[in-house]
Amino acid sequence: MKTKSSIMNTSLVPVERIQKSIYVIRGRKVMLDSDLAGLYGVETKVLLQAVKRNIERFPSDFMFQLSASEFKILRSQIVTSSWGGRRYAPCAFTEQGVAMLSSVLRSKRAIEINIAIMRVFVHLRQLLADNAALRKKLEEHDEKIKYIFNLLGQMLQEEEKPKKRIGYLTEMEGHNRRR
Repeated sequence: MKTKSSIMNTSLVPVERIQKSIYVIRGRKVMLDSDLAGLYGVETKVLLQAVKRNIERFPSDFMFQLSASEFKILRSQIVTSSWGGRRYAPCAFTEQGVAMLSSVLRSKRAIEINIAIMRVFVHLRQLLADNAALRKKLEEHDEKIKYIFNLLGQMLQEEEKPKKRIGYLTEMEGHNRRR
């Protein structure tokens, strides 16, 4: 499996740029048409024209248009102006949709960018799998961890209780006690 550094070395664009272009919408990781167009070095309208000419290659699980409310939420997340700009809500491409773009955009750059994007998606999936494995291990040890924290809590409570002093009182302590 490729490491993040090897992904960065073979990519035309920094991995971070690709990662920042991946959003979770409708519970799916997607990339927006404008971000993809920027990565491919084409105008958004050119990318969308190529998609429209080959629309049969893009079923709803490969590509969908954001609703007005999704677009509004996304606009506030990425801090873009609410006036001017696009007339239509952007199209979101799932991993499969991005892969399909390489068959519609036939340039060498499109192919290389698609390879880089696919590697980032695979890397993200691996990170999620690693986190799931870690979470499972933590859950297996959850009761032990709770037991340790309970013991620590009891020990702290015992330390807070005032203890009787053993030995002689100083003159000042004895004077204060008599009052």
